[in-house]
This record gives sequence, structure tokens and C-alpha cells, in this order.
Amino acid sequence: MTTSLGEAAAGPTAGAPPREAFWNLPNTVTLLRGLAVPALLALPLAPGPTGSRVVAWVFILAATTDVVDGWLARWGEQVTRVGKLLDPLVDKLLVASSLIVLIAVGRIPQWCVPLVVVIIGRELAVTGLRGLASIDGYVIPARRSGKLKTLVQNVAIGALLFPAGTLGVPNHEVGLTLLAVATVLTLWSGWRLFEAFFREGGGGVGPARTAPGPGPNAPGGTA
Repeated sequence: MTTSLGEAAAGPTAGAPPREAFWNLPNTVTLLRGLAVPALLALPLAPGPTGSRVVAWVFILAATTDVVDGWLARWGEQVTRVGKLLDPLVDKLLVASSLIVLIAVGRIPQWCVPLVVVIIGRELAVTGLRGLASIDGYVIPARRSGKLKTLVQNVAIGALLFPAGTLGVPNHEVGLTLLAVATVLTLWSGWRLFEAFFREGGGGVGPARTAPGPGPNAPGGTA
């Protein structure tokens, strides 16, 4: 029987994870990265050379902050469960918005639309997997395959956002080639995440635990 207020407070929370501050510097940088999405959505309104260059640099700057918030989280020992979920979610929103806008302005031709569907479908599937895992306290960290996929994907998007022939380089042709490569890496990294989740005890099999590998809030981390 509870004999004091202190014991009453300690009882229900015994073994519960400590509360984490949401508004720390890494999470703030992550949220600021999400502000690039409205700028991307404005590209159809100004698809000319100037508008394209502005949007392309906004995307590059936003993609760079993915490395910054991960470094800040590690350096300041501010890695949080919220950050591990928020960081990849914002990344996926940024990528999906960019690809949809590139289709809208004709930078991605119709024959490449299936590649975009695969990439966005994989991102939605992984986001759903993370949500399912988080119910049991299971955190799915990023893997090197996911980082490589993200790097190729971001370079492809950046190349396609710039006007054709930027700096004398056939950037649109390069971007479409890298988009195809990113699609292959997308399928590979997605399969590895699902395979690791079920192998390591996810999906209600065994105790919830963290899969091996660097977390999404690690420098440049994403899934």
C-alpha cells in the first residue's frame, strides 16, 4: 500500500525513460531544414533560371544542415528519441517535395516517374516501420547504405533543380542518371532496414531494443 506522496509518484514511473527536452539546438536545426519545403513548392511559380538557382541553393543548404544537426547532437550529447524520429522524417519530406516539384516543372520526364514512385514509396514504408517500431521502444538507426542512398539522391536532386547546362555541365542528364542509381540504392537500403528490424527482434518478436549502427542523429545520419 502506498504510504506517501513520494512513493505514489515513484511507483507508476519506475523504469520509465527520462523526459527529454524537445527544444534543443539539433532539433531546432532539423525543424529549420523543414522550412526549405515551402521554397521548393514555389519553383513552379518561378521556373526560370533565376528561380531555379535560388531553389537549388536552398535545397543544397537544407541538405547540408542534415550533417550539422547530427554533429551538434553528438557533440553536445543531445541525441534524443524525438530527434531520431524527426530527423529522418524531415529528410523524407524534403526529398518527396523536391521530386514531386521536379515532375511538375518537367525536369523529371514521364518515363522516370516510376523511379520517383519507388523512392517515395520506400520512404513512406520506412517511416511506417519506424512508427511501428517506436510503439515498443524499438529504434531503427540509419545504416551506411542509407547514407549512401541519401548522398546520391541529394546530388541528383540538386543537379536537376539547377537550370540545364549550369557551369557548362549537362547537369540534367547527370541528375537523371544519379536518380536511377539512387533508386537501386533505395531498394537495397530499404530491404536492409526491414531485414534488420525483423532479425533483431522487431515486429513483436523478442524484447524491444535498438538495432546496431549509427543513429539518424549521427553526423549525416538518415535511413
